[in-house]
Amino acid sequence: MRKTERYPVKDANSLWHIYKTVSFWKVMKNFMVIQVARYTPFLRVKNWLYRTFLRMKVGNKTSFALMVMPDIMFPEKIKVGDNTVIGYNTTILAHEYLIKEYRLGAVVIGDEVLIGANSTILPGVTIGDGAIISAGTLVHKDVPEGAFVGGNPMKLIYTKEEMQEREHLQITDQE
Repeated sequence: MRKTERYPVKDANSLWHIYKTVSFWKVMKNFMVIQVARYTPFLRVKNWLYRTFLRMKVGNKTSFALMVMPDIMFPEKIKVGDNTVIGYNTTILAHEYLIKEYRLGAVVIGDEVLIGANSTILPGVTIGDGAIISAGTLVHKDVPEGAFVGGNPMKLIYTKEEMQEREHLQITDQE
């Protein structure tokens, strides 16, 4: 189960209430910063932009590939650990606007996580240290530490223990 806060709305769908939930000027600033960062080939500059202007928590040596799209409305709810790779065109959401409510939830991505290209991370999920997310995955629930997951809907492919066993077998085969 994702950890999100729910906010019911009346009358029109929740997106019609957008500027009651977040400032127009904040969204405009975030949009401009994100667009610059999406095309910036310099990882240090990208991380600096995210930390400085979006108030994201970004660990040391973390790499955001080209075209990564962090949440435009609530990027401050995103935390990424050290030495993590976020693949090309991945989207990280901290909000979702529905018909009768909107939801907000922090996204926590651990240390040394690999997220494959074109993945989508929904609000309110935690991805444990050392996890691997295959390309094109919809991350709709928490990912355990060291696990390998993939697909839509996301499924567990290997546990941390199974991944360690596979690595051990590969090392043994090379000797």
